[in-house]
Amino acid sequence: MPNRRILSLWFPRLGAERLIRKDPGLGEVPFAVAEDHSNMQVLSSLSATASAAGLTEGQPLRDAQAMCPGLITRLRNPQMEAQFLAGLRRWAGKFSPWVADQPPGGLIVDLTGCAHLFGGEAALMEQVALDCEDLGLTVQAGIADTPGAAWALARFASQPVAAARSGDAIDQEAWATRSRAAKRRHWERGGPAPQPGATETPAGRIAAPGQTRQAIARLPVAALRLDRETVDTLTRLGLRRIEDLAGQPRAGLARRFGRPLVQRLDQAMGVEPEPVSPAKPPDHFAVRLTLPEPIGLESDIAAALDRLLPRLSEHLTARGKGARRVRLECHRSDHTMQWVEVGLARPTADPDRIRPLLMIKVPEIDAGFGIDCVRVEAVVVEPVYPHQHRGHAHAAAEAEARIAGSARLDDLIGRIGARIGMEAIVRLHPADSHIPEKTSKVLAAAWSEPAEDWPVPDLPRPLLIWPPEIVTAEDVPKAPLTFRWRRRDYTTLAATGPERIAPEWWLDDPAWRSGTRDYWRVTTTGGERLWLFYAHGGALSGGWFCQGSFA
Repeated sequence: MPNRRILSLWFPRLGAERLIRKDPGLGEVPFAVAEDHSNMQVLSSLSATASAAGLTEGQPLRDAQAMCPGLITRLRNPQMEAQFLAGLRRWAGKFSPWVADQPPGGLIVDLTGCAHLFGGEAALMEQVALDCEDLGLTVQAGIADTPGAAWALARFASQPVAAARSGDAIDQEAWATRSRAAKRRHWERGGPAPQPGATETPAGRIAAPGQTRQAIARLPVAALRLDRETVDTLTRLGLRRIEDLAGQPRAGLARRFGRPLVQRLDQAMGVEPEPVSPAKPPDHFAVRLTLPEPIGLESDIAAALDRLLPRLSEHLTARGKGARRVRLECHRSDHTMQWVEVGLARPTADPDRIRPLLMIKVPEIDAGFGIDCVRVEAVVVEPVYPHQHRGHAHAAAEAEARIAGSARLDDLIGRIGARIGMEAIVRLHPADSHIPEKTSKVLAAAWSEPAEDWPVPDLPRPLLIWPPEIVTAEDVPKAPLTFRWRRRDYTTLAATGPERIAPEWWLDDPAWRSGTRDYWRVTTTGGERLWLFYAHGGALSGGWFCQGSFA
């Protein structure tokens, strides 16, 4: 069986070069993509010209503009970048069918048994570089036996390890040995060390089969995909390279830094497996309308929906799917985009049920300088099964009426949910408990069916039930003749009971630590019909309480 070979592709300028492909003029000037981070705008992606001007990723936008007054910026669109990376994932499928995302901004390809089709790994790397050059993209690549090592080579093979600055560094030359420095090899005196098992290529670095440890030994510890805090701590301790970390006792590393550090080290070395799981190509249900002139009126967007939704319905019906969440995207002429989403109580492909919900959200869209592209996508879809009616004509008519009534209720839930949120609309369902306040449970109406066959209790239950409230009355297990509740005095006109309800002994419910309860239906002289109970006492003292009110 051939050795496993992994190719890692990293696109360090993905966000900026995606926009440069649309407007080549941006590549001739300092250009950067900015995003909001911690109440300020920072640079998330730079063009080659911007990097040459001294700008760096993560730099605040105001500082970058002070350094480079001619800097041109665009706001970051994470959704479009993810779609662009998905397109690159389909392109990478020409090298191997096993392609997956490797964040941030990269891809991972399992090349096992595929490299010879392109003339070897070096020739394959040349092909990757040529394709990315034609696409106008900057790429860094690495090939190794493990995904972790390939990731490290692609991103850190060309970066030197920072020199020691602290007098406590473990590899700093001592004064006593400086007289012998001339007899030592140049890499032992601080020069660059040879990296056995690695071969330079125009697009990255290749670690020879079985030489993973030697290829990544001189790389910084950040190449192990560790968080920034762990990397800073290791650097302060003098553990700057992977070879420094690999020579330390594993038990001490795990005890000091936790399991993730040891796991990443094992994954890079191939001790712990890390499979490449390519994402299944999702079913995309989206339609788009490109406009010859920018639009900005709600009526124009409504006209665009009238043309798009029937086409979307055809795609969904052909696959037996129904939309559960629908997104309306409005792409502006300044290369920005705003979108709104609506949810449906039941999956459907009917345009007449989707359009009213989207029109509720259309006023939230800011057209800006004009909208030149409208896109509608079914973000979440579910299978839709056709209904088949059997039996007599009367039974079929009843079934159709019931389905029509359910559809009207679903449309109502969808309209209300578009304004206040689908999670805010709930319904009750029966629960398996004899405790009065636990006989029902709350479910989201959009993801549940109306409850049927509610269990009928032996004795009536109040219309309103609330947490027990203290009642001042004589401490005897009989219906009180007079009592005080909510700062008012009451006189009993009639009382029915008691109904004894015991707590669920297998659960420790804090509300039922007062022991067994005797419930009474009490009618007062003022007309109030209250639900009182007497708690016999348990972990807490008992007494009289009021828990509900009848109609």
